Amino acid sequence: MKEPHTSGGASAGPPDPDAWYHGSPRRLTTLRSGSTITRDRRLAEAFSHKPTLLCREDDGSIRHDGTAPGWLHVIDEPLRPGDLEPHPRSSMDPGLEWLTTRPLRLRLLGAVAVDPAELLDAAALAELQRRAQGQR
Repeated sequence: MKEPHTSGGASAGPPDPDAWYHGSPRRLTTLRSGSTITRDRRLAEAFSHKPTLLCREDDGSIRHDGTAPGWLHVIDEPLRPGDLEPHPRSSMDPGLEWLTTRPLRLRLLGAVAVDPAELLDAAALAELQRRAQGQR
């Protein structure tokens, strides 16, 4: 599996299976209540680029149209029961996206550069937009 292209400290070491990640185009110290987090580090990195469309392929690869440089953060405090709820409008597989129910402290892992291999080409982008609008 290909690791995402990152700069700064975001790619240091393997993903922590117990960590909760948040990707953003801004450096943050606190995550607001109602924000999205995930255990999938690569997904958080992709969301850091502010895509309007993002898809996970059957092989687990991620493609999107986000072009903004991003920042990867990790939740930096213990989570308690009730701190998270499943994202009610997620189009991802169950359990990938969660919403926070209170503000949470973050630790910056580093900058995330856009990986050109993850960018959707014009044809794929048009097809996804057509599907999103319910057209065939």
